[in-house]
Amino acid sequence: MSNRRDFISLLGGALGWPLAARAQQGERMRLVGILIPISADTPHAKADYAAFLEGLQQLGWTPGRDVRIEVRWSEGDEATIRKYAAELVALAPDVLVTPGGAAVEVMLKVTHTIPIVFAVVPDPVGSGFVESLSQPGGTATGFMMFEYNLCGKWLELLKEIAPNVTHAAVLRDHTFVAGIGQFAVIQSVAALVGIEVRPIDLREPAQIERAIAAFARSPNGGIILSASALGAANVNLIIAAAARYKLPAVYIQRRFVAAGGLISYGPNFPDQFRRAADYVVRILRGEKPANLPVQAPNKYELAINLQTAKALGLSVPQSLLARADEVIE
Repeated sequence: MSNRRDFISLLGGALGWPLAARAQQGERMRLVGILIPISADTPHAKADYAAFLEGLQQLGWTPGRDVRIEVRWSEGDEATIRKYAAELVALAPDVLVTPGGAAVEVMLKVTHTIPIVFAVVPDPVGSGFVESLSQPGGTATGFMMFEYNLCGKWLELLKEIAPNVTHAAVLRDHTFVAGIGQFAVIQSVAALVGIEVRPIDLREPAQIERAIAAFARSPNGGIILSASALGAANVNLIIAAAARYKLPAVYIQRRFVAAGGLISYGPNFPDQFRRAADYVVRILRGEKPANLPVQAPNKYELAINLQTAKALGLSVPQSLLARADEVIE
């Protein structure tokens, strides 16, 4: 219970740091700006943020004493991301932190001088954020979401948990390179798995709902929600639509399975935010982003929701359950 109380105290204190900062006027406080391109109400979104704060404290940096945090949450749309990116840059922070490719792309357009630490970015090299993984070479570095071959695994898992699926809709953000890249990998394994795939480009909630409803008119369908800020911002809608139209769906985050999704396979996102804190501290101490290598995930996790499987009339193979890191009963 003490850990939970500490967590609540930490998170609650973070919301009042500008006030706490005034109490520390005698000390030079470093400023870190954080742009999170999804709503704070997204399933477990605050867990990522709290993991970052925990990482800072483990390294001896206390918000309100050593560092001041300015955080902005958006709804995944580019206009809001641009607005908050400009706000944060105007504060002239020592370091900027942001997850997701769309937000990093905006940040790099707004500032060419402030160091940026990113997390959960699908393709930092292909997106042009860094020159290479080992030598980023610019003002940005951080943690890549996954290697592209992971995306093919989503389609394999869809077939394994729902053998009757013959066609799948891949929900993607086609406006950035990682959205296109993820679909290309999924498409490359489709024939081997025996599932025909087609993209659904994510835009706004009403369009997503209509697209899923139209796709569900054909039997034996399934869904893959690829990684994007738009997808994460609308995940509650997508989970609800998948349940309503009886569509087996694969996600990248285990937290989406905890929120009612069927199955997920992907990295531990809070761990990436915790590791990002280490890079922030190293930059605050004088290291350059150009010399800090982009790091890949240490582990991928498989999660299954048996309640959702039952509602869909699916019998999950024991071989799949045996491999799962988390099974929700």
